[in-house]
Amino acid sequence: MANKLHVKKGDTVVVIAGKDAGATGKVLAASPSKGKVVVEGVAKVKRHTKPSKNDPQGGIMEKESFIDASNVMPYCPKCKKGVRIAHVADKNGKTVRACVKCGNKFDK
Repeated sequence: MANKLHVKKGDTVVVIAGKDAGATGKVLAASPSKGKVVVEGVAKVKRHTKPSKNDPQGGIMEKESFIDASNVMPYCPKCKKGVRIAHVADKNGKTVRACVKCGNKFDK
């Protein structure tokens, strides 16, 4: 996969494919080299952990795992749905990400 992703850490995204399709969440981590992202509340996996100093109880922990970045779309609060993004220049000439439909800017 390419080394550039269309979403960043902190973006709100909509899952468009897989068993969690339709779910919205915040991107907790992005891995451009793998082409994957971790979305809050999506793709939960169970991890069996041994008791340790930090976690004396041990047991079965639930956490989010990576999903492919191609399965998510940025969420536009103005359009209230997942949208494609365009790269447009702002007043200072800097390129920012914006919604294709309404022009709402994602980068502040």
